[in-house]
Amino acid sequence: MNKRTFLKSAATLASTAFIPSFGWALSKNKKLRTAHIGVGGMGGEDLKAFASHKSVDIVALCDVDSNALNAAKVIHPKARTFSDYRLLLNEIGDQIDAVVVSTPDHTHAPASLMAMDLGKAVYCQKPLTHHISEARKMAKLAKKNKLITQMGIQVHSFYDYKLATLLIQSGIIGKVNCVRAWSPKNWGYDGLSPKSFDPIPSNLDWNLWLGTAKNHKYKEGVYHPGNWRKLIDFGCGTLGDMGVHIFDTPYNALALDVPKTIKNECRLPNGFGFPEKNKVTYIFSSTEYTTSELKWVWYDGVGAPAVHDDLILPNNDNLHDQGAMFMGEKGRLYLPHFQKLPQLIMDGEYHQIDIEKFGLGIPVRNYELESKKHYHEFVDSCLGNARCSAPFSYASKLTETILLGVIAGRFPGKTLHWDNISSKFLEEEANKFINGTYRNF
Repeated sequence: MNKRTFLKSAATLASTAFIPSFGWALSKNKKLRTAHIGVGGMGGEDLKAFASHKSVDIVALCDVDSNALNAAKVIHPKARTFSDYRLLLNEIGDQIDAVVVSTPDHTHAPASLMAMDLGKAVYCQKPLTHHISEARKMAKLAKKNKLITQMGIQVHSFYDYKLATLLIQSGIIGKVNCVRAWSPKNWGYDGLSPKSFDPIPSNLDWNLWLGTAKNHKYKEGVYHPGNWRKLIDFGCGTLGDMGVHIFDTPYNALALDVPKTIKNECRLPNGFGFPEKNKVTYIFSSTEYTTSELKWVWYDGVGAPAVHDDLILPNNDNLHDQGAMFMGEKGRLYLPHFQKLPQLIMDGEYHQIDIEKFGLGIPVRNYELESKKHYHEFVDSCLGNARCSAPFSYASKLTETILLGVIAGRFPGKTLHWDNISSKFLEEEANKFINGTYRNF
């Protein structure tokens, strides 16, 4: 089943009486009624953050794992519960204003698009989608239906990342010619697919967990609840996890669009898991904040990043485990991940930064306080009191960039050329990975 057929069928499940409901966003006194699709793991954290806003009413909970669903129900006893997001939207779509999607990556787009078709505001976890075509479709639908949207990339609203963006755009290191970013996390799997299988746990609806993805037999510890990020049919590897967080600030600060070329140096594809180590090189066209061309290098996996002169710190200091380095005409800006101030490096030495003039106040080091900001921004935007800083118009391009690096992992060492206008590769063999086939479930 292709995506168009799936989405048409899913929309038919819901009442045709629904009208896009963005009009309620103008009300300053109304509570935002939310439905949460995926309430275990990160979904549980999302639920907690939304519930902390005084103007949110948790109306519905949905999860394919009854253990996660029951635990959330204890905290929100008045909420309706569902295991199938399609039934949720069909049965009580007229009782909700916004949908929060916190599922594995492969279900982000199917659930979000169905909610958006009904005119609902959507907060969707990162990466926005599993396929490039889905990211473009979500941005297009959000614009068409004039919907309030936000990708769940919480550090986007943290103090240090806002400051780094302002610093770069102020020209503190001049125009930027290169960015190097890294994470030693390993959301890859170089082994073989399972050869034996296990009974499906009684608490898990395996068919609904698979959703639109290819059919797989259940194997304990391989898919649910945690390891799906490593697998090509469900996640997006380390790039799709930590990559989104660490790419976000440089991507935003430099006002980048999608890249022109992409090359991933990694092992040969095995058809099941993502490579455990990747070095992805992107080339971007110039922007107001870059030189005539921008080179971006991403490293992940154990041992990342590789040793490079650009990454040598003054005083022989050690790099933080995760972070990004901007190289500019005047110097470098080092941004550790996370909750650490960016550091200015010029002529091989650290230089003091006058942060007061940027109007952000004193640095914030309270994770509980900081982590809620991004969620509350979405709620306040829905209620007409704020504006989202990571709407799908932005998130779709960032996600597309990430996914281009993921696709390049199918062609190790080969430079792929991307046409932003046609949304196609010059290399025809790569184009089959832009879309995915939806299983009828």
